[in-house]
Amino acid sequence: MNHNLEVTMDQRPEVVERVLRVVRHRGFTLTNMNMRLVDESVYLSLSVSSERGIELLSNQLTKLVDVTGCHVMQPAMPQSASA
Repeated sequence: MNHNLEVTMDQRPEVVERVLRVVRHRGFTLTNMNMRLVDESVYLSLSVSSERGIELLSNQLTKLVDVTGCHVMQPAMPQSASA
């Protein structure tokens, strides 16, 4: 199952490495990643896949010292074709 996360972190040299380590240790496979730097914050958009519940990963990421926010993004609903 695919999941999307938005993670906000303080700008530190090791913070992205810590996040990716947690993703791997919790049994998730990273499928896409996009990172932006704004002022002193890092915004990381992650797409991961796993049969495990996304709450397991989200809760662990929130516990990291330099992570200031972690939000699970709802998947976009497919648009139905109009007749």
